[in-house]
Amino acid sequence: MSSLKVTFGILAAGLMLSGCMQATTWEATNTQNFKPRDKDLLSKVSYVKTPVAEPFRRAIVDYHRKETPGSIVVDSDNHYLYFVQDGGKAIRYGITVGEEAMAWSGIAKIGSMTEWPAWHPTPSEISRLGVPTFVAPGPDNPMGSRAMYLYSGGKDTLFRIHGTNQPEYIGASISSGCIRMTNEDAIDLYNRVKVGTIVVVLEPKHGDSPYNSRLALQGGGTSQF
Repeated sequence: MSSLKVTFGILAAGLMLSGCMQATTWEATNTQNFKPRDKDLLSKVSYVKTPVAEPFRRAIVDYHRKETPGSIVVDSDNHYLYFVQDGGKAIRYGITVGEEAMAWSGIAKIGSMTEWPAWHPTPSEISRLGVPTFVAPGPDNPMGSRAMYLYSGGKDTLFRIHGTNQPEYIGASISSGCIRMTNEDAIDLYNRVKVGTIVVVLEPKHGDSPYNSRLALQGGGTSQF
């Protein structure tokens, strides 16, 4: 009888654990969707193409929130951007987000979109980082391969979703507030969205992703909060 109880206990624990696990399908980059200019400039980058840690690689995952398919949700706490799909699924991308003091949250729309944008640093970035007033488009431009400009109330928020020349920081909070993706992921997302796409940026400390990136980085798997 005691061995039977142990068996039932193991089965129950297994069922409880499986209920906390999130289905994940890793999605490889499809370079066939890259334009000739993309392939040319990406072949010329001078930064080290640091592999993204597994928890932040692009994946198709179960999605529990109720945003409309075709919208974007940014969970800064867990360093994820979700592109919501039909059927309770989403494409999840790892991102770099702003330090808490520089973070922006709220509901916005993509107001404009640019391939291989120039960088026009804000006055505070010029003062704080010592960067030039203009950086031309190119393989090592900090804006990367694509930029999606966030507007709220019809005005530019000055926050963007864009590529990066620092892929080693995907999963960290070090940017000036913008949402950075690998250049490959930025191209992938850009091809899926349009001007007018809704972007929901959750407030810091309010992330509710079912995938806990901190736990995953410590080897704890994909359990919920």
